Amino acid sequence: MSIGHLRLLVLLAAVSYLPTLAFYYVGEEAIFPIVSLEMWHQRDWTQQSLFGLNPLHNPLFNWLIIPLAALTGWEYVLPVTRAITVAATLATAATAGWLAWRLRREVAFAWFAALVYLTLADVLLYRGWLAYVDPLFGFFVFAAIATLWVACVERRPALIALAVASLTCAFLSKAFTAYAFYGGAVLVLMVTPQWRRVLLSAPSLALHAAAALAPASWLALLPANGGQGSRMFAEILAKLAPPGPLEYLQQLAGFPAETVLRLSPAILLAAYFAWRGRIELHSEFKPHFRTAAWIALIGYLPYWLAPHGAIRYLVPVYPVIALALAMLLWCAGEQAATTTRNWLIGAIALKFVAAVFLFPYYQSHYRGENYALAARDIIARTSGHQFYTMADTASGLSVAGYVDVWRYPAAPLRWAPEHWESGFVLTETVDASTGKIAARYVLGGDVLYLLCRGAACRAKP
Repeated sequence: MSIGHLRLLVLLAAVSYLPTLAFYYVGEEAIFPIVSLEMWHQRDWTQQSLFGLNPLHNPLFNWLIIPLAALTGWEYVLPVTRAITVAATLATAATAGWLAWRLRREVAFAWFAALVYLTLADVLLYRGWLAYVDPLFGFFVFAAIATLWVACVERRPALIALAVASLTCAFLSKAFTAYAFYGGAVLVLMVTPQWRRVLLSAPSLALHAAAALAPASWLALLPANGGQGSRMFAEILAKLAPPGPLEYLQQLAGFPAETVLRLSPAILLAAYFAWRGRIELHSEFKPHFRTAAWIALIGYLPYWLAPHGAIRYLVPVYPVIALALAMLLWCAGEQAATTTRNWLIGAIALKFVAAVFLFPYYQSHYRGENYALAARDIIARTSGHQFYTMADTASGLSVAGYVDVWRYPAAPLRWAPEHWESGFVLTETVDASTGKIAARYVLGGDVLYLLCRGAACRAKP
């Protein structure tokens, strides 16, 4: 494949994300927009707030959302949040291309590595645009690993400063697991004697000591965030809780199958060409392929073997896997290159069809637009009255997300207090002790109820 063709395909893959900015809420996307608006309203930049409660998560994603949403208008906070996610996805692809170029010094292969990452099914069709923190977290983790790798190859300890800075940003984006992914990469890189000397140099040791102090300082110096450490460790331990034997066998069998589905078409193409004996790795690729494969395997195994692993936790190693797959596909011969090109073009074409036609139809006919319609009706019904929420499912969060921004600059929704005399509350269940049914909203397979108490029940709908 020529450089021109590869650049065009990367551009088309990037453009295919634009329609997703206009989608309605999907899943639990509303969490970060809601939290960002509450932080802005309270002028609290270090502690998250979700319905007035502290979810004990790290706020770097919110720090990116808040100024952009304040600048464009809070009614656009969802597309702003998605735009940051897409930017992180494209930055990850760029980093994969940069790493490929520094390892191989071949421009065409660098573009190909970026293309392979962007056309992984989970990245292209779902994870790459969804307004969750995972793509941003994945970018920072991978950027840290890629920069450290290049520092070792080029024997430039100064680059480790960038790796440490990116690693710290990864922690501030999400969780301690950033250090696990990075630590796995360090172990792999330490195997090569020349690289070990770089990693054990005085500048490297000093910078990594500073990296170790960063999370401790964050948790110790900000008392409001003191519970974050225990919350993160509790989440890790929860994933290790033993399930029943059948459930664990399903995890062991189903996780690899889901992985293949999420990383298609590249992983299927590589497996097919390997099976047909078409792949012969060039000698200059072999050491880098081994490094990428080991980093990916060490990052993958804990989530495969954990009783409650989930594929989305592997986003930080997606680009490492993409780099390894790119090496295999690049060395599969001219006929395989044509087949690969056609499959990647097909993946991008499918993305355009899904983004322009299929998903908008789904949202207008089943789940998505009805969140916005329900929010409009709720705002009209609750105007002039106290309004709380007790709905923390995806549907409840989505409706609350629209309510918050459309009522702004009024205060965001709060979780219902234990005692309140008159007003409305949004819930997923009907309980006579909570209130009377004022309205019922069917949102796809979910149902939300607007309950009233006291004088609010006599208000005209």
